Amino acid sequence: MRVLVVEDDAELGPALCASLAAAGMVAELCADGSEASFLGATEGYDAAVLDLGLPGLDGVGVLRHWREQQASFPVLVLTARGRWSDKLQAFEAGADDYLTKPFLHDEVALRLRVLRRRAWGRPDPRLRVGALALDTTAGRFTLAEQPLALTAQEHRILAHLMHRQGAVVSRAELAEHVYARDADPDSNTLDVLVGRIRRKLGRALLHTERGRGWRLADEGDGAED
Repeated sequence: MRVLVVEDDAELGPALCASLAAAGMVAELCADGSEASFLGATEGYDAAVLDLGLPGLDGVGVLRHWREQQASFPVLVLTARGRWSDKLQAFEAGADDYLTKPFLHDEVALRLRVLRRRAWGRPDPRLRVGALALDTTAGRFTLAEQPLALTAQEHRILAHLMHRQGAVVSRAELAEHVYARDADPDSNTLDVLVGRIRRKLGRALLHTERGRGWRLADEGDGAED
């Protein structure tokens, strides 16, 4: 899950990114409203955490620009402004959730997982593909009801495939959602990681669509391994 964190507080921003990374997300920090406006309209984020008081362009202006540019990822407003008028303005601009400071870092991660699940049209907090299950609230995988051990990168890849279950996910899409924008993975990194995940799952769940990408689907659907 790739998240844009828009926060100009020099201590809070990095701390929030670190906590989201510890929760298995790729968090990219931006401290300027104008830059955030551009990034959200041009990059493939799964969600954003947005402060309202920003230099360059305020958070409501950023949010309006994103929605005008058809950026549909869910946005959690995180701000010290708790007045009803501020909340109303944020929701009217296109916010999906609103949390006032001070806050628990774990709650931010939880709300982002819920927002992403709803954005992908998955109302059930527990996603399943065959014997594989993802508890989106806790961010944990199980296989045949047993905990599934995954590295941080494997977890991000499998979580994205889980939300896109049944669909072919291209190499470009997968890289966009599991790596930060300034990361430059080796050309075969995804192949190696997907291979490791497949061995942990069993080949019946994770399929290779030659020349197109990968697809996570229940066994017996006739997909090519």
